[in-house]
Parts: sequence; C-alpha cells; structure tokens
Amino acid sequence: MSDCLFCKIIAGEIPSAKVYEDESILAFRDIAPQAATHILVVPKAHIPSVDGVTAENSAIVAHIFEVIPAIAAAEKLTGGYRVVSNCGADAGQTVPHLHFHILGGQTLNPQMA
Repeated sequence: MSDCLFCKIIAGEIPSAKVYEDESILAFRDIAPQAATHILVVPKAHIPSVDGVTAENSAIVAHIFEVIPAIAAAEKLTGGYRVVSNCGADAGQTVPHLHFHILGGQTLNPQMA
C-alpha cells in the first residue's frame, strides 16, 4: 500500500534500524520504545491486522513466530520477553499493517497483557 508507513519502511523509502530481514519479513527497532528493547516484526506483504490473517497468508505469521526467538536470543533477552500485536484502534493499533512488538530487556509490568 502506497500510504502505509510500514510498507514505506519495507520499501526503503523511510529509514529504520533493522535487526533482521529475510525474503518475507523485516524486524526493526521501534522509534518510540516502550521497553529497553522494543522491536517490531512485520510481514513484507501488506496485511492490515490480525483480522487480515487467512489460510492463504497464515504461513507468514508462523514464520514470524519461528524467527522471534532468534531475534530475542540475538538481543540477549535471556530473562524473558513479551510479544504483542494490537488489532484495531480500540486496542491501540496505530499503523494498519500487521506487526508484532518484541518487548524486553527489563522487568515488564505484569498488569500489561
């Protein structure tokens, strides 16, 4: 999508601090981190949110969850980490492109789900 922030980052039109990239996903540091380590993992194919996951594109989500532990290990998140995906405005999704937050590097608030 031409007006999607994450699509522009994927296309290289907007710079990012990449931590991982392969043919189908990109992971980069959040510009407004909510934890000591805050990385976003996005599919390169535009999927609007969790609601847009289908049988045809769900393999990319599986791949993301295969890569997340490797990213966490590379970031030395040995004490644990949280993976979050917001779906829709009421949940706080501000960019309409499926993405997963990896949060860690500190003790996280247990009230935050």
